[in-house]
Amino acid sequence: MSDTSKVSKADTEAQTTVAPADDPTAAGVAVVDPRLLVREEGFKGYWTEFTRKVKGGELGSLPVVIGLIIIWTIFQLQNDRFLSADNLSNVSYYLSATGMIAIGLVFVLLLGEIDLSVGSLSGLASTVFAVFVVNHGMNTWLALVLAILTGIAAGALHGWFFAKIGVPAFVVTLAGLLGWNGLMLWLLGSSGTINIPSDSGPIHLLGQSSFFMDQAIVGAYLLAGLGVVLSLVGNFNEQRRRKAAGVPFRPTSEILVRVGALAVAAFVTAAVLNNSAGVSNALVIFLAALVVVDFVLRRTTFGRKVFALGGSVEAARRAGINVPIVRITVFAISGGFAAIGGMFFAGQTASATLSAGTGNVLMLAIAAAVIGGTSLFGGRGSVWSALLGMLVIQSIQTGLDLLNMNQSIQYMITGGVLLGAVVIDSVSRRSQKAAGRG
Repeated sequence: MSDTSKVSKADTEAQTTVAPADDPTAAGVAVVDPRLLVREEGFKGYWTEFTRKVKGGELGSLPVVIGLIIIWTIFQLQNDRFLSADNLSNVSYYLSATGMIAIGLVFVLLLGEIDLSVGSLSGLASTVFAVFVVNHGMNTWLALVLAILTGIAAGALHGWFFAKIGVPAFVVTLAGLLGWNGLMLWLLGSSGTINIPSDSGPIHLLGQSSFFMDQAIVGAYLLAGLGVVLSLVGNFNEQRRRKAAGVPFRPTSEILVRVGALAVAAFVTAAVLNNSAGVSNALVIFLAALVVVDFVLRRTTFGRKVFALGGSVEAARRAGINVPIVRITVFAISGGFAAIGGMFFAGQTASATLSAGTGNVLMLAIAAAVIGGTSLFGGRGSVWSALLGMLVIQSIQTGLDLLNMNQSIQYMITGGVLLGAVVIDSVSRRSQKAAGRG
């Protein structure tokens, strides 16, 4: 078989037949894989694919990126300190704790479920850590492991009641919200606060004084360069695998443009943070967690099972997926990330208090995942939505703080943004169904 016929065969196999968006009952038309479209038409192919996705409701992270640009523009016009290095450094540091909790919630939301216990679990984990270290003199790293295992065990318990007993996730995690918060209050005792030595291992690691801040210039640019190199290697590996499989792949020129854009963003961010306190350990760990979890969701069998359950539980069951095990595992992951987020909060305050994990922590974590683009209806989303959503929320909070606005205004604006995100999600799903892709 000639090379020409091989390419033709791959091109043909890359096509699928769907009904037009304006007439779902009409005869199907061929939709070419976007990689082929770009390869054949160049820039015009990009634009054709972009307009097709927008018309079909496949908006991705576009709404939140546009929203973030609007938010930054408005606050910068109101106060020229908003985009200063110091303020952006604060945004990057304080978004990490709630962002960690939001990562775990992304897993649960992908199932089309909800976990109301994550705020209480984050507070419980920081309390368990403080009790072991301060009251019992335990090694700080061992106490950290036990605190995280506490969150995982509690999450798995929620998942067991949901998957095996049939208790709705809303109810079992609501019970967890109350129960774990009560256990936290009991462990804290009458004082209500346990101060943790700021120089103890994990607390020092997650505090504002960190290695990457002490080595600001070297650390920030090293991290930016590492991210760019990993992206380049990952893209070329994917290109190589798709070539070997005889399926459409991204052209080298597109990969270089994408990685180049990432390099500009990464090094500009590093330069801005270097003008302030540098890059915090908390932000580095948060970004590393996003990379690892993104790989798990997109590149592993478990990740595909999570998306499958979010799409259709019955279809997943008929495909041989062990639905209860996946559900229990997802809630365990949610509990584990809630515990990690609680340790981030403990690092910020060097204490475990009655207010840990309470207030608006739960609502902001859910809002971050949804605002960032993860669907409340299940089956669609990305862990990067935790970062995008937290950027929006933390930007609103710090911007309103600079304008000396009351916290009530912050809640109302954040609530409006959350409602807007859910409306966009609902409308885009309706558009996808009309286009025959729902």
